[in-house]
Amino acid sequence: MTVLTPTPAPATTRAAAPLAPAARLLPALAAVYRAQLARAKVARIPLMFVASFQSIGILVMMRGVVDSGDNPSARAVVAGSSVLVVAFVALNLLAQYFGRLRATGGLDHYATLPVPAASVVLGAAAAYASFTLPGALVTAGFGAVLFGLSPAHLWVLLVVVPLAGAALSGIGAALGLLAPKQELATMAGQLGMSAALLLGVLPASHLPAAVRALRALLPSTYGVDAFAATFARRPDWALVLADLAVCAGVGVLSLAIATWSYRRATTR
Repeated sequence: MTVLTPTPAPATTRAAAPLAPAARLLPALAAVYRAQLARAKVARIPLMFVASFQSIGILVMMRGVVDSGDNPSARAVVAGSSVLVVAFVALNLLAQYFGRLRATGGLDHYATLPVPAASVVLGAAAAYASFTLPGALVTAGFGAVLFGLSPAHLWVLLVVVPLAGAALSGIGAALGLLAPKQELATMAGQLGMSAALLLGVLPASHLPAAVRALRALLPSTYGVDAFAATFARRPDWALVLADLAVCAGVGVLSLAIATWSYRRATTR
């Protein structure tokens, strides 16, 4: 008796379902920016107050040692104190934020999203930097009155703040992402802000040659020099544009380093 065995049906290969396409850079950047901005709204008023009050206090202190009037030292102090508002947020707070994300596993959430790494870094940096412009304008206006400088070109801050903020935000994010511990990220951010305070607010002519060389390595000082030049009676706009171009170039480089640091932190 012959036993018939059913012939197996031919195996059908199912094509794997295609993955959803990754989000494009600009839409992902806008989404991260809105999310970070909504989260930071709670701390907006204290953040603006602390950053502005610190810089205004430095202006009052420096008024006792720097003469008022149209002189390079007064311009440097007012410009440096205005950009210091940006450094307080971009270096100090952003380093703490990314250091905390790495320590608590918050980076794992972003790593699972189909968004480019650059959009996460740029979105967080832009959200934090958005709160610095009002404080920088208030500080610059107060400093111009205190030191007897012309406030006619305060609008240049609308360019200086984003460029200096981008350069410093990239550094702050990289410090937070590369630090092995959250406490080290906080310390690195505070040291960076201290460097911006000492090298950005103090007039370059009053610094030793070795310290002036270190000052040239800090990207925010080019924004300070560009803004300080606009307080002159006849600003050298070619010099202003050159300093802003250097600040923009360093900003692109520092944000690229921060993006690499984010990829490194999420894959380890």
